[in-house]
Amino acid sequence: MAQHATPVREARLGRAFGPEPTAVSGVVLLLPGGDERSTRRPSALLAAGSVRSLGRRLARAGRQEGLAAHVVHYRYKGWNGSEAHLARDAAWAADEAVRRYGDVPVCLTGLDMGGRAALHAGGHEAVNSVFAIAPWLPEEDMAAPPEPVKQLAGRRVLIVHGTNDERTDPELSFRLAARAKKANREVCRFEVHSDRHSLQQHRDEVMCLAEDFVMGALFDRAFSRPVEDALAAPPPLGLRMPLAAGFGRSLRH
Repeated sequence: MAQHATPVREARLGRAFGPEPTAVSGVVLLLPGGDERSTRRPSALLAAGSVRSLGRRLARAGRQEGLAAHVVHYRYKGWNGSEAHLARDAAWAADEAVRRYGDVPVCLTGLDMGGRAALHAGGHEAVNSVFAIAPWLPEEDMAAPPEPVKQLAGRRVLIVHGTNDERTDPELSFRLAARAKKANREVCRFEVHSDRHSLQQHRDEVMCLAEDFVMGALFDRAFSRPVEDALAAPPPLGLRMPLAAGFGRSLRH
């Protein structure tokens, strides 16, 4: 019997949300969550579903400026220790964005384990900004090296986390943000008080925050006053900025 070679798994970009602009001048790459360990291929439908509504919103908001928004489909469902598969796929996706669209700025926007991938891959030369939503971060271990932050120098970074998150520890994202702020002044973090991992209670506010930050980082739109203040404030103030109920309703666009 002929032996069939095992096909090599490859990451890929999902179709651009909405009608793709004729001239692309910025790209947002949406990184879904994942597992700590798994060599299974993730379900494209389930994974993309967690970030699809955000992708649609950002594509609408940035269409006039030439924004292309894509979900990144990973090779594996898991991070898988030192393999860091999701971070490698995020870096590949940034390469692919450059190949498709040329020298345009890229924002990595990740949820859960995708937030960790966005932070890790933020040092890619095409990436100018990272938006991490309830990022999954490992427990601090004296025997293991801490999560890297030096690669974030020169990027704008925003982390948003619910204070009652039962899956990913908000204190860990605060500590990472504090270390990153030492290497890069353009780091801020918002806390969504009483909200949990899915951030459903304040979904509209989180969506508005994402739009405000991504459009400002990619296209030099003025940030809203709360984001501007959070980026400028010294720690810990700018790293424990409360996301106000109703954020976005009075924003000028």
